[in-house]
Amino acid sequence: MYGLIAVGYTMVYGIIQLINFAHGEFFMFGGFGALAVYLWIPPVQHLPLLAALPIMLIGGMIASVIIAILAERFAYRPLRNAPRLAPLITAIGVSILLQQLVFLWYPQPGGHKVTIGVNAPVQFPTFTGKPFHLGGVLLQRADLLTVIVAVICMAYLAYFVMKTRTGRAMQATAQDPDTARLMGINTDRVIVVAFVLGAAFAAVAAITYGLRFGQVSFDMGFSAGLKAFTAAVLGGIGNIYGAMVGGLVLGIAEQVTTGVLASYHATQQWGTAWQDVWAFLLLIIVLLVRPQGLLGERVADRA
Repeated sequence: MYGLIAVGYTMVYGIIQLINFAHGEFFMFGGFGALAVYLWIPPVQHLPLLAALPIMLIGGMIASVIIAILAERFAYRPLRNAPRLAPLITAIGVSILLQQLVFLWYPQPGGHKVTIGVNAPVQFPTFTGKPFHLGGVLLQRADLLTVIVAVICMAYLAYFVMKTRTGRAMQATAQDPDTARLMGINTDRVIVVAFVLGAAFAAVAAITYGLRFGQVSFDMGFSAGLKAFTAAVLGGIGNIYGAMVGGLVLGIAEQVTTGVLASYHATQQWGTAWQDVWAFLLLIIVLLVRPQGLLGERVADRA
């Protein structure tokens, strides 16, 4: 899940050198978009969840992509040539704006307001039935789905970037946008495509989040987005494969560390409650040992 969100961070940064701190809210909008489809289209509720998921996925992607396109067009594009600090502050502002929009307005069918918040999240449909047993490992259905869709999404992204004309245009724009523009590449379109792909992947991650935890909330993008940004830096910011590897490493490190410590009575207080601490401690250690990240390339200094 971290890796799917981190891909959006790293693609946008690789092309326009922008840390899009509103990307966590694209993730959040994807979750609420999928839930809106489930709540507002009655036939979807009567389908088995596995059959309803593709429809919910389309709804979540549409919501997330629309927000991403609007943010790029009206918040980021006018600041394309501004000092670096301006778009960074704007991204934080967009993040807060999107959070509050969902907090203040998210109606149920019939116009009734849904009570949302940290202590009252909105319920999300979840899988029923027993988990799978694979040898001595217990696999929850939502976790298995997350792994499957993550592999599919990364395989598609690798094909798209390496084999398609638009993917090669993205590589050229990331390497040298001015030269790419002179060679006839529409860099504005390429940047929009990067935002769209990142938002679509974030929507997929949001649905897996809802299925796993059984709820979505207006502030869920803040924590998940911050972790995904950490994963992108961990893997090597600007490297799409590094983003996925960084997300995988971060997620495993969190679960293993908290699980091991929580299993000992003397260190239970260092377990789940300190999960975020271990995640960022891992980031600090990696950056001290390998500042360019796990798969990042060392950039030579230029005189």
